Amino acid sequence: MALSSPEQIAASQKAGLDAFFGLTGKVFEGVEKLVALNLQVVKSTLAESRESLSKAPGTAEPQQWFTLQAGFTAPLAEKSLAYTRQLFDIASTTQAEVAQLAQTHCERYNANLQALIEEAAKSAPAGSEAAIAAWKSAISATATLYESLQKTGQQAVEMAGTNLEAVTASASKSAKRSAESAIVAASAKH
Repeated sequence: MALSSPEQIAASQKAGLDAFFGLTGKVFEGVEKLVALNLQVVKSTLAESRESLSKAPGTAEPQQWFTLQAGFTAPLAEKSLAYTRQLFDIASTTQAEVAQLAQTHCERYNANLQALIEEAAKSAPAGSEAAIAAWKSAISATATLYESLQKTGQQAVEMAGTNLEAVTASASKSAKRSAESAIVAASAKH
């Protein structure tokens, strides 16, 4: 079997195209989810703004107006935080799916390269064992490096998620306290 037969070249090209379209498909799925999320947010924001603004002309007392304003801001902060969480979920899910596809392709590529080196070793001249061993070692080191980078990336995503949850909890509490303070301040003025 030749090292570069037309079948091997065609299989390699097909694998490359499959990987490309697989990765592209996952990215587009993430973009679709993001567009759907943004459309949902815009629709609900417009509906809530319409409802809230329709109540504003009916407020005769300053306290009512401040209470109404506080009612606008507290849910807005909560919804903004929920949007951020959903955005992070979409991004991290898409990243994980793309990383999985890339890893699968990389593993296949490394296996094919190992097979190619094994094939070359069978017909290599005497004394080339050291070069073959060096190639195998380089492939192994590259695979190990890729795995380390992937684990580091996953840890970074997990850490970002943890930090996002902590910031979200803190911001949510702060928004609630601000709304409550505005209502109390408005009540005290009147």
